[in-house]
Amino acid sequence: MEFERDKTFLTGRFKSMGFALKGAIKLITTEHSVMVQSSIGILMIIAGFYFHISHEEWLVQTLAIGLVLGIEGLNTAVEKVADFIHPEYHERIGFIKDIAAGAVFFAAMTAIAIGCIIYIPHICNL
Repeated sequence: MEFERDKTFLTGRFKSMGFALKGAIKLITTEHSVMVQSSIGILMIIAGFYFHISHEEWLVQTLAIGLVLGIEGLNTAVEKVADFIHPEYHERIGFIKDIAAGAVFFAAMTAIAIGCIIYIPHICNL
């Protein structure tokens, strides 16, 4: 199968968006960590409506949710490529996968800190 490049700008962008949407759906429906993180993101959105968070808080919360899901998607891609290249356990592949997982950890810790900064004052005012 030969790759055929779409020479028109608009249809090419629509095809790219379709591939991206297909990838996002695969990520959410097949990866348990993304399912958990998406669920937490939905709970944070519900909490935002419940606590009537400010416009600025919505912006930061949305960025935090997107950051975690985006980094998790990259982590999943690294893991899938590594497993494809070297299906058996290999110390160097494990090292690479650990680094990718570490990036998710940093994003998740950042999101937790943002959630605490946003919601602790709202919870204390109940």
